[in-house]
Amino acid sequence: MSANIRTRLGVFLISGLLIPGCADNSQNGSSTGADATTTDSASPAEGESKGSIGYTTMSLTNPFFKVISDSMTKEAAKHGYEVIVVSGDDDVNKQSNQIDDFIVQGVSAIVLTPCDPRSIGQAIKKANDNGIPVFTNDTGYDGDEGEVECHIATDNLQGGRLAGEAMVRLLGETGGTVLVVHKPDASSCLLRVQGFTELVDAHNAKDGAAKIEVVATLDGRGSREAGYAVTKDAIVSNPNLSAIFAINDPSALGARSALEEAGKQDQVTIIGFDGEKAGKEAILKGTILCDPIQFPDQMGRTTIEMILKYFEGEDVPQEILIPSKLYYKEDAEKDPALQ
Repeated sequence: MSANIRTRLGVFLISGLLIPGCADNSQNGSSTGADATTTDSASPAEGESKGSIGYTTMSLTNPFFKVISDSMTKEAAKHGYEVIVVSGDDDVNKQSNQIDDFIVQGVSAIVLTPCDPRSIGQAIKKANDNGIPVFTNDTGYDGDEGEVECHIATDNLQGGRLAGEAMVRLLGETGGTVLVVHKPDASSCLLRVQGFTELVDAHNAKDGAAKIEVVATLDGRGSREAGYAVTKDAIVSNPNLSAIFAINDPSALGARSALEEAGKQDQVTIIGFDGEKAGKEAILKGTILCDPIQFPDQMGRTTIEMILKYFEGEDVPQEILIPSKLYYKEDAEKDPALQ
């Protein structure tokens, strides 16, 4: 941690801005990579403000990031902090300007889900130089210009392996051809596809295995519209396609629309990723087979917890990974969120 940030923390201590550690009130039972210690702390007096935390996310059009921001806002409010939420809209220049705005506003910390993990370093460094600690969630920073105190995310490699496991369960006995709907500019999605590929390759390496062949990997940009477009093209080039692995629910739902339009919804099975409500509803209906689901509410709470620990002068882990879990129709049928 840089000296100027420690100096800033000293000022916080003198001013009485530090607060006791917060509790992880996770309701879904998923554990983080570093176990959080739950402590009781008094709520701040009504109307008391201890500062603000700036959060610039990749895109608020994706419901997943809305859950993260809502969870952060609710958790921070318990401890007297306001969360200022803005959407980078997949534009790294816009996101850099938002970080500049946070610096001008004098926020106590910045949380970032990078639109471009490789190109955001100068903006992070500028926050560092102004004594503002930076945290990332969901997608990490991929560079060395700036310093990130802690990254909180799904264990995307493990989640990708779960998706690969589901694909092997689906096609392992018969073999088949697979389309991967990717978002290669997001480190989280690179890890998902890496884990998926590891499991499929391990299956194919077995003697006598029915081969599962990835015939195309296309950039669906993580959106429903792009997922639809690339799937529409892929099923023309690969009329015998057996299955799709889509790196998130919006692209999976877009892929499903393309299949229905082409009359191939019964031929091609979709495995998604995320577990947002629309994805879970699709699994319940049987239009998506399954998802490795994430826990964005826990991710948001854990992000605030790490910020508060940092403010107290405690060491925080460089990375916290939250395991994902395979979610099938039988899970959806018991899910209280869908009742």
